Amino acid sequence: MEFVKRNFKIISILLLLVWSITNIFSFKPSDKLTEADKKDSIFSFANISAFNQLSLGLDLVGGSQFEFQALTSKDVTEITPDIMAGLVKVFENRVNASGTTEAVVQQVGMDRLLVEIPGVDPELVKRRLLATAFLEFKRLNDQGEWIDTGITGADFKRAQAATEGGFSWIVSFDLKPKAAKKFGDLTSSMIGKPLAIFLDGNLISAPVVRSAITAGSGQISGDFTVDEAQDLAVQLNAGALPVPVKILTERSISASLGKESIAKSLKAGLFGLLCVILFMLFTYRFSGLVASLALTTYVLLALAVFKGTVTLTLAGVAGFILSIGMAVDANILIFERAKEEMDSGKSVYVGLRDGFDRAYTSIFDSNMNTSMVCLILIIFGTGIVKGFAVTLLIGVVLSLFSSLFITKTLLFSSVETFKIKEAKMF
Repeated sequence: MEFVKRNFKIISILLLLVWSITNIFSFKPSDKLTEADKKDSIFSFANISAFNQLSLGLDLVGGSQFEFQALTSKDVTEITPDIMAGLVKVFENRVNASGTTEAVVQQVGMDRLLVEIPGVDPELVKRRLLATAFLEFKRLNDQGEWIDTGITGADFKRAQAATEGGFSWIVSFDLKPKAAKKFGDLTSSMIGKPLAIFLDGNLISAPVVRSAITAGSGQISGDFTVDEAQDLAVQLNAGALPVPVKILTERSISASLGKESIAKSLKAGLFGLLCVILFMLFTYRFSGLVASLALTTYVLLALAVFKGTVTLTLAGVAGFILSIGMAVDANILIFERAKEEMDSGKSVYVGLRDGFDRAYTSIFDSNMNTSMVCLILIIFGTGIVKGFAVTLLIGVVLSLFSSLFITKTLLFSSVETFKIKEAKMF
């Protein structure tokens, strides 16, 4: 227990390092690596499939990018911010219900939305996003006209595509509690009469009610294909569009471009990291070695954080590579200040201590300024700019932790353990 207390900081760093490595790397025997592992990994070795679980953006894995415009209708004569917010939510729900991950849905103008979906068939995206999907139940009045019953797709708790008899496709649904009671009362009064189902104003079926439906569930039939039934289920679960939309621009991005780009970017990042390490070793000797170890830990820690929180775009990779160079800035300020303290006659330990203390304000202020700029870009930026800012912000925060905790801990522990007293080593 005494050992743990005395070396708590070192143990914490080691645990962080282990956590980072286990999150980044997938260790598998070479004979158990599947073809998917080899293709999806950013790079693979004989026994290590590395970074294969990082979330990659549209420009790195390919996919679809659309720009939609909201349109007015006879019921909606003006596109308001509330309508656009509702449109964003429905689009997000439809994309998520399709099983798509790492999609971006954002407003880019008064009446426009940008949708970016990595690795998805563009026809599927258009099919599921363009339909208004306003479903309503109607009954006949005495004049032979269909009138509203007050029950719509908004009353559905869940919709699901299913087969009927193994041949035709239907959409089964469960109603919300209040709507279920209302539906039960409605069907009780309509036995022997048709109950029509309209989708976007079009009649798709009008089955005759044989008995009261009080269980709060039912089904929609209409000679659906499997794709049509699945699309309708997704649209009903996500909700109807508040206004019609149309596609302004459509762009497909090849995955081969992404693979080439990320390979070059990673190579550039690796060379940049090696150059920084060599510079630190040549200029600052022992303290440069410690800083290089801290920098390597920082890189692994940042990649581990990216895995669970960030979708890496090419701009994001650039932000990360830039943060590697920035991560060593704080160490340089500290070491230069410590050298001045040692040159004034102070011991190695005292010089390092005063160097850290007196450089802290400058380091903190500079990193906070960069962080504020990143936050502004995240709040007001879009797409590529936001991806760059997010990775750079994470890099700045982690680099601050790396220089003020990891470097400091390793440096003072080394001085105490190896009894270093010669300033020339720094």
